[in-house]
Amino acid sequence: MRAVIPFKKSNAKSRLSALLSGKEREEFATAMLNDVAEALLNSGCFKVIDLLTTSIIEVKGLNTVLTEKGLNEALNEYLGKMSSHSINEPVLIIMADIPLASVKNIRDIVISPADIVIAPGRMGGTNVLFIRDPSSFHVDYYGASFLKHREIASGNGLKYEVFDSFNLSTDIDEVADLTEILLHGKGHSARYLKKLGFTIAESGNGGRVGLKREYNRLELSQKR
Repeated sequence: MRAVIPFKKSNAKSRLSALLSGKEREEFATAMLNDVAEALLNSGCFKVIDLLTTSIIEVKGLNTVLTEKGLNEALNEYLGKMSSHSINEPVLIIMADIPLASVKNIRDIVISPADIVIAPGRMGGTNVLFIRDPSSFHVDYYGASFLKHREIASGNGLKYEVFDSFNLSTDIDEVADLTEILLHGKGHSARYLKKLGFTIAESGNGGRVGLKREYNRLELSQKR
């Protein structure tokens, strides 16, 4: 059984640029990647974990696979190579920006008897796909990919399961999403945000919590 994590470091998480510098966004994206990688490694479910990436990066326990192709093309090529092997082993595709993913989440997905397991993200995306037979499926990310992946499974006569999980649905794209890491995270990404000075900010009128950042003197001098 294999797992693959698509990852793009260059200009990572551009929607966080109002709050984080380019360097901070790259480091934060790498911290989230390490959280996901540790969940996979600690699950003990995979003999190989591949990092499908556009840049050279080393993560302990992961095999780096370089690609210059877009997400769909790169992953479908990857699945095609897996299905051409003499042993057509199951593949789990997991996004690199779901740092709350847990060992239990991963184990629960791979023991499903379904042909396809889909863990949806918010707003119709797909955060995790478990494909028991890579030769029988292709991916189609972007837009309402959750609906597209259900349709692909049904069209190919495959039994699919929708895996609803707060941890796996919490992909980090917007500034407001960072609050979820500070509230629920315990790994690399939570520690990185705290290192940058982020804390939970409670509103005084009983509304939702948010976040605030306290800069140290060195950071303030660098920003001037």
